[in-house]
Amino acid sequence: MFSCQGGGLRVRSWFTLTSGLVECLGFAGAVFGWASLVFVLKTEGYFKSLCVNTTINGTAVEDCSRQDEQLSLIFTIASFMNNFLTLPNGFLFDHFGTTVARLLGISVYTAGMLLIAFSSPVNSVLLFPALSFIAVGGILFLVTNIQVGNLFGTHRSTIITLYNGAFDSSSAVFLIIKLLYEYGVSLRGSFLFLACCSVIHLFRTFVLMPRTHIPYPLPENYTYGMNCGGTRDHAVANVEEKNIQTSQSEEEMPFKETSPQGQNTDKIERSFKSCLLSWFFLWHLLWLSVMQLRHYLFIGTLNPMLNHLAAGDPGLVSRYTNAFAFTQLCGILCAPWNGLIMDRHKGKQREPGQSEQETDLKAAIVSLSLTALQCVLFSVCAAIPLLPLQYLTFILQVLNRSFLYGGNAAFISVAFPSVHFGKLFGMVMALSAVVSLLQYPCFTLIKGPLGGDPFYVNIGLTVLSLLAFINPLYVYLHCRRQAGHRPSSNKSASS
Repeated sequence: MFSCQGGGLRVRSWFTLTSGLVECLGFAGAVFGWASLVFVLKTEGYFKSLCVNTTINGTAVEDCSRQDEQLSLIFTIASFMNNFLTLPNGFLFDHFGTTVARLLGISVYTAGMLLIAFSSPVNSVLLFPALSFIAVGGILFLVTNIQVGNLFGTHRSTIITLYNGAFDSSSAVFLIIKLLYEYGVSLRGSFLFLACCSVIHLFRTFVLMPRTHIPYPLPENYTYGMNCGGTRDHAVANVEEKNIQTSQSEEEMPFKETSPQGQNTDKIERSFKSCLLSWFFLWHLLWLSVMQLRHYLFIGTLNPMLNHLAAGDPGLVSRYTNAFAFTQLCGILCAPWNGLIMDRHKGKQREPGQSEQETDLKAAIVSLSLTALQCVLFSVCAAIPLLPLQYLTFILQVLNRSFLYGGNAAFISVAFPSVHFGKLFGMVMALSAVVSLLQYPCFTLIKGPLGGDPFYVNIGLTVLSLLAFINPLYVYLHCRRQAGHRPSSNKSASS
């Protein structure tokens, strides 16, 4: 077992980071590779009983549209649960700590894998709870791993965005299962193997992860993990509990930011209610919601859009669909760029009187603005009815998606107290999930009055995406107000 002092702690931190990346890359976001798994499920005959024989132009054909609807409904429910249940999962993580949250995630995730492993075409309905369990367990893996970034102070945001990129790229898990299936490996064998991998998750939970939380900034001589400071971890838990009790006793008005007078206010923990009702949270929710809606609708209408642009040529549609699937695997390569942008100020000397949080917020302005700009460019390319241009659209989409979710977690970690991270992360994901339901009326509008042409809806969403610039603008104005108060605060302190 590693020693937890000096170099031993650094080795443990890097081992925790690497194993966490493997966990997120190999398991956490597997649900988003659903398109690859559908191929295997349809080959196995899941929901085959819903297919009916029909006659079109005198030719007998098999209509499996109801089978496709059922499989699509499974993913719709699971993806909604993935976002919406992040809220209770966040409360669970904040109040009960890492061990409890991870044990729940492991249990649910393993149950989902076993349900698919022991399902069959006769009991296809098991896929409904199975995929939802995999989605909920996977997001708990991500939430509990994000705090590992706190161990790398100067590269904190880079680590957070890297984990989110690994989560995005883990959609390749179901693609690997599809390829193995084509080489003769059974569906049951693949999912039993993934269920057995829960032993790895348990090892990380008890040996490499803290019992409660990894604080930020790290206390002096901080230790964590098995044989590595159980007493210290307990002490950190007591400090966090006192912080929560102190923050709950504060009375702050809604939509009121922390006072710029003096620097002691940065050390006072704000209540969860005051964070939730702050302009920071409101504008960040708008920032995430409008861009997430744009991404979900693009993915949901990709196939009919390609059919429309390719004039129904199945070869062209297949080629562009494969190109889109391949670019999704590059999320882990794109995500760290955003973290590097947010961490570029680390190690530099701060301005006199400038708090660390204010420095982090100033760095976040560039990240938030660049993400919004990427979304607008991606939306403009998607709206132009030119098929070869869609290759560029795919690149901008995966780049923006990586920046979006990595930047979301990184901004919440620097703008609000760490004791509320899980709750606020869960709340913003849950509320944005509700907003994303607007994709259904947009899809209905495209398929109905617009006759399958998404051009006007794309134009409307491009205009809507411009609202995302409000968030970085507000953060910029907030930092300017803070900077304007510093000279007077320093002068009054010296007098």
